[in-house]
Amino acid sequence: MEIHAVPQHQGAASSGPDSGQALALLAGADRWIDVPPTRSSAVDGILCRDELLAVRRAQEKALAEARGPVLTIGGDCGVELAPLAFARRRFGHKLAVAWFDAHGDLNTPSTSPSGAFHGMVLAAAMGLGDPSFVLSPRVSRVALIGARSFDPFERRQIWEGRVRHVTPAAARLAGVVSSCVLETEAEAVYLHVDLDVLDPSSFDGARFRSPGGMSIESVVSAIGEISRVVPIVGAGITECVTDDQASLRRLVPLLEAVRAGMRALS
Repeated sequence: MEIHAVPQHQGAASSGPDSGQALALLAGADRWIDVPPTRSSAVDGILCRDELLAVRRAQEKALAEARGPVLTIGGDCGVELAPLAFARRRFGHKLAVAWFDAHGDLNTPSTSPSGAFHGMVLAAAMGLGDPSFVLSPRVSRVALIGARSFDPFERRQIWEGRVRHVTPAAARLAGVVSSCVLETEAEAVYLHVDLDVLDPSSFDGARFRSPGGMSIESVVSAIGEISRVVPIVGAGITECVTDDQASLRRLVPLLEAVRAGMRALS
């Protein structure tokens, strides 16, 4: 297993005080992806378009050279598009995504209220949005876990059944998350953990904290459940904006759960 650090902040349309570097250091990152220091204006509804595409190209090169599964540590959620594309090509249409996040990330350039790509990345993975970003082939098996904050277009994707949604309350119950993943008929899973899926009382270092979330223990338990029923073939942890060591140490069980889930594939 390799750990790729991608301290991108442009997808969040803001520069956090850390953008994931401290978490990547704690995890023992093997490779660091260069991120431009610039932030450009919106083009076709996406802020920092050029920077995002440049980072994606650098990630694609690093992924092509990787040996074994890759854990990507961001940065904003936009760093997930390249490893998702890599996993989709490698494992085919039976790849599912287990997306732990407080938000839907299901907007497109025409529906996003901010133009920040980190709120569009899951939609792009599903083939919706700007042609320069959308995956082809797309991901169609998606479990959205712990989400509790949606824009209107995102709610419609859930109502119309394009994604399976597990509320934070349901996700705390034993077996619910793994059952949701199994319902996708997946043969492999890409695991995404935006740290804002956690309740701020459990972790206060996420970029956009949202009350009513999951505990670290419940996320760790859910990851373990998933890994016992479907192989985790890639993973990402994103939106950490703290370098406070006491806060970061609270994430050690989460890092260990992700490593354990991917180690079986290695």
